[in-house]
Amino acid sequence: MSTATPSRRTVVSTMAVGTMTTLGSPVGSAQAQTAAKTFVLVHGAWHGGWCWRRVSDQLEKRGHKVFAPTMTGLGERSHLLDPKVNLATHVTDIVNVIKWEDLSNIVLVGHSYGGAEQVEEAIGSIVYLDAFVPENGEALMTLTTRRQAIEDLVQKGETSMKPVPAAVFQVNEKDRAWVDGKCTQHPLATFTDKITLTGARDRIAKKAYIRATGYANPPFDSALAKVKAQAGWRVYELPCGHDVMVDMPDRLTEILLEVA
Repeated sequence: MSTATPSRRTVVSTMAVGTMTTLGSPVGSAQAQTAAKTFVLVHGAWHGGWCWRRVSDQLEKRGHKVFAPTMTGLGERSHLLDPKVNLATHVTDIVNVIKWEDLSNIVLVGHSYGGAEQVEEAIGSIVYLDAFVPENGEALMTLTTRRQAIEDLVQKGETSMKPVPAAVFQVNEKDRAWVDGKCTQHPLATFTDKITLTGARDRIAKKAYIRATGYANPPFDSALAKVKAQAGWRVYELPCGHDVMVDMPDRLTEILLEVA
């Protein structure tokens, strides 16, 4: 197992708050084609590793290794929320999991804000799950429809942002109260810091983008169009809300095994 330490710059693009429309093959057949893999599942804004539980359980039952870290200041680490928490902090959260666990040939999955580029030497596949696909020098606030709200908070001297209700993300009605009860304030600096990219994303051989069509979001539609116009991307569209891992965990598990 390679222990090469990924650079922080190569992880940054998958740290962003989102077709090959394929016929669904059974999870069993997808597994048969995929040897045991290591998945690193990165949550989106306001969320935590908790949101991946349904998918993590399925992947682990099929013999795969799964890491779903919660970034600083969120979820069970919400007690660490601090004005100093920024994009570099969250990038380091993910890089350090890969480094200390000596991971290699991973499938890196980034959701929404949590969608990042990669730790190039350690990544075999990357999946953007209803996520921004930022370019070098962009800040996430310039891509989101919530730019004005973020700017207003910054002008007021605020350092974190309250969660967006699950209903806005079109989470299925049964799970909305659960998601709302788990989401926490999110550090603003992760939205306002500019992203540094080195082209590592383009060098990853296996890339996929998953769009949740039940959640209307022009920036994610733009991201989908951008990757469709580029060679080397597998693209999927799923009829659900933004929290795909909550709404359609079975189909998401299938896709992750297909693209691994």
